[in-house]
Amino acid sequence: MNAIIMDMGIFDTMLLTLQASTASIFAFILGIALTVMVYIIINRTKAKTFEQDLQRQIDGANKEAENIKKSAELAAAEDAIKKREEFTLEFNKMRAELHENEMRLTKREDVVERQAENLQQRENSVRQQQQEVKKRLHNVDMKDKQLSAIMAQQKNQLLKITSMNTEEARELLLKRLEDECEHEMSSLIQRKVQEATETADDKCREVINTAIQRYAAEQTCEATVSTVEIPNDDMKGRIIGREGRNIRAFEKATGVDVIVDDTPGMIVVSGFNPVRREVARLSMERLIQDGRIHPSRIEELVAQTRKDVNHKLLQIGKDAAVETNVRGLNNKVLSLLGALNYRTSYGQNVLRHSIEVAFLAQVMSDELGLDGSIARRAGLLHDIGKAIDHEVEGNHPTIGTNYLKRFNESSIILNAVAAHHGDIPADNPFTPLVSAADAISASRPGARRETLERYIKRLEKLEEIATGFKGVENAYAIQAGREIRVIVSAEQVDDGAAMKIARDIAKKVEDEMTYPGEVQVTLLREVRCIEFAK
Repeated sequence: MNAIIMDMGIFDTMLLTLQASTASIFAFILGIALTVMVYIIINRTKAKTFEQDLQRQIDGANKEAENIKKSAELAAAEDAIKKREEFTLEFNKMRAELHENEMRLTKREDVVERQAENLQQRENSVRQQQQEVKKRLHNVDMKDKQLSAIMAQQKNQLLKITSMNTEEARELLLKRLEDECEHEMSSLIQRKVQEATETADDKCREVINTAIQRYAAEQTCEATVSTVEIPNDDMKGRIIGREGRNIRAFEKATGVDVIVDDTPGMIVVSGFNPVRREVARLSMERLIQDGRIHPSRIEELVAQTRKDVNHKLLQIGKDAAVETNVRGLNNKVLSLLGALNYRTSYGQNVLRHSIEVAFLAQVMSDELGLDGSIARRAGLLHDIGKAIDHEVEGNHPTIGTNYLKRFNESSIILNAVAAHHGDIPADNPFTPLVSAADAISASRPGARRETLERYIKRLEKLEEIATGFKGVENAYAIQAGREIRVIVSAEQVDDGAAMKIARDIAKKVEDEMTYPGEVQVTLLREVRCIEFAK
């Protein structure tokens, strides 16, 4: 019984052990299962998270690709627009060049056509002149034969009728022939002058009018004094300084005169050198603005102002060269051109006058088929001597020529500068064009001013020259001295001699007088018969 009980206890123990083992195994299996399930859940979560991350990356990559694509499209569009603009600019430039070339070729074709027409007209004129010469030679031969026969007949008649010897008869005949030849010569001169006038006047007038119409510029006038405004009259005392030391220092530094009078609100700077006067004016304005007025400050400020004015002169000269398209000028020459801006001649600004002459000479040169750039350069430099004529002895054409020789200007430019007033003969076709352009610019109405005394003297001189010829009864200078009317005696002067007197008066006016432009001589010869019926 005890054995059975022990066996049952052992069985229970084994059963309990088996149950415990089964429970452990079940727990282990359950743990493994839970672990597997957790692992599966974790893997699924990770996979889901990975898929979400992968989807987000794919979406980001797609967006980035779209952005890159849009950027590429924008860059391509910008590049296309830029290329199109560059192409448009290049196309417009090429079209402008083609248009310019077309205009140049058209202009050259016009010049060539005009030259061809002129050559044709000249050939026709030469043929007509040759025919006329042949006719005249034939007429001269006929007249020579008739004259020989008449002379022989008159010689025989004189020998028969009078007691003259051969020498006396010859002198009488020569005297008569001389009178007849002089009359025929006057008629021939009148006819030739009229023919030349008819053919030349139209062409000259066309060239000059074209030049004038194609260029017009403003005209400025400068005086010999400059005014400087001051804030109050107390400033006058400071400008004068103690015992006048400030004003003396200023006049010594600038080389001009300072006039301080009772005129309210201003002082006057006077001097014949326009550049010095400009330096003085600017220096005075700066001194007034600065307020420190004493001799040392005056010298310092005048030196700085002179430097600034010299730079301004160079810039003005460069602007004038750019305006007239004249290149290769030395800076010293450009500075002298700038100085001409402060120089006047009969009230006409010399720099503007030089620019006018440059353009007028160029236009006339182009009309005649010459190089317009040479004429433009000569016209711009023709009065360069006026910038230093107060420093160097001699007339301004000579001074300008000698100065330009230092900078290796061509002989054409030098002759145009030296001969534009007729001091020396012209050796090239550009010099007469510069002279003509100079006269046109000077004679333009309102371009120049003239004092009353000089104006009256010029009119009196014109009338005096005209009345000095034999047969002249009266002479009147009209149109401000641009024309002189001459009345001759009909008994003492015939039609042939009238032309000679008019030409001689014009020649004497050219030789003895200086005047802007030209003077027209109009000679009148008429017969007035007056009777009274009573």
